[in-house]
Amino acid sequence: MTMNSGRVCIADKVKIGHLTVSPPLFQAPMAGFTNFAFRQIVRSFGGCGLPITEMVSARGFLEIDRRGEGYPERLWGVRQEPRPLAVQIWDNDPGQMAEVARRLVDEFAVSTIDINFGCPAKQIAGNVSCGSYLLRFPERIEQIVRRIVETVRPVPVTAKIRLGVDRKNITACEVAQAVEEAGGSALAVHGRTAAQMYRGRADWEAISAVKPYLRRIPLIGNGDLSTPEQIVDALRTYDVDGVMIGRASLSRPWIFRQAAALLAGQSPPPAPSLAEQRDLILAHHRMLMERFGPRRGTVLMRKFACRYAHGKPGAKRFRIEAGSAISPEEFVHVVKRHFSHDA
Repeated sequence: MTMNSGRVCIADKVKIGHLTVSPPLFQAPMAGFTNFAFRQIVRSFGGCGLPITEMVSARGFLEIDRRGEGYPERLWGVRQEPRPLAVQIWDNDPGQMAEVARRLVDEFAVSTIDINFGCPAKQIAGNVSCGSYLLRFPERIEQIVRRIVETVRPVPVTAKIRLGVDRKNITACEVAQAVEEAGGSALAVHGRTAAQMYRGRADWEAISAVKPYLRRIPLIGNGDLSTPEQIVDALRTYDVDGVMIGRASLSRPWIFRQAAALLAGQSPPPAPSLAEQRDLILAHHRMLMERFGPRRGTVLMRKFACRYAHGKPGAKRFRIEAGSAISPEEFVHVVKRHFSHDA
């Protein structure tokens, strides 16, 4: 039995190498979403112990550098952002990944390097044999982690994985041992296989089953935590040291603040009013326009706006209208009309 049903106390922090993450709530890296603007929205509410960037291609980083074109767009804001902050990288070449990790530490002073061994997307796992493809080869994962650890020490190196490539090939426990043996400082496990993508439910029993295979590093659980109560229940019920919240935070970035209050034995603060959510969306929109210009910033904001509308009355109509907005004026008009008063 892997549920920790007798657990009474929940730790208010977790140690990742020399770094203390408090509260033990992690913002999951999500490609296309967890950019600088979104991370600042999360930070504005508080409660997130460690934000993590979108995954950055090591090969892409070096190619952009070779062409003299600066840095990958996904590193927007990393230099000036408050700490702690983790940058996630991906590839399958230990040397290239170690070089990029070194530069992220030297040139960006990141708090932690996280390695993606969990992405199930075809263009990552299928086309270039990275991400979750590597779960077939724990020894390769160990080589990658060890090379990066040796290159950036004492900066902590962590890894994010899935349970395995499919139900017939569950390798999370072997991979966990490989990451720890290589000097990794923490392991995050998403409770699905790569083959599942995001179908079905995350298996928290399977996540918890990884813990006995780790002797010294913390285990972070991830998958399907959509309310503050579920977050606290996961920490109380399962044998994990922290939890990582992903898709739920896209519609409710204040979920970290609410969960942190519950962890501290307090009543969770209420969700922002509809008017406050309107102002939040418009502030998010302005940040994207400042970075990418009015037109592109508006187009990029459409997917975020659709997430903010999740579960609200009239969400379908809002998604249609916001999702087709081209100009900033059109987008602002749609937001103000749909977020004009509290139901």
